Amino acid sequence: MATTADAEVVLRLFDLRREETLRKARHFMVFAFHPKTHEELRAVSRDVTASENAWWRQTLSYWEMAASLVLRGAVDAELFLDSNGEGIVLYAKFHHFHAQTEKESGSLFMPKTAALIAQYPSAQALHARFLAMFGPKG
Repeated sequence: MATTADAEVVLRLFDLRREETLRKARHFMVFAFHPKTHEELRAVSRDVTASENAWWRQTLSYWEMAASLVLRGAVDAELFLDSNGEGIVLYAKFHHFHAQTEKESGSLFMPKTAALIAQYPSAQALHARFLAMFGPKG
């Protein structure tokens, strides 16, 4: 059962999302960045000189931090998932590019978000919905 303290954490996370740079970063990641190849993805994710790379890192680290709060029990999972699905959108949108890299290096893409999806049925349902919308086609 969610508490008032849980609600305060969720509201604080919402407040942080409204910060101007993070808002631009999130917009880029969700609405503007649609790589078709692993090379197009890496042009942003690996090129630290690209301005979009900072947006990549800021957005993913924000959602990984938020998922960690849930996984560590700092906020009720169901309350969090009621209004914070964007990290799962990003996982659905970009994970397939990293699947082979994960096998080769053992370095996981968005590991906290992956754990959140694995642990909570409501996160699994969101992931399935977002995968159909944003995941690889064909």
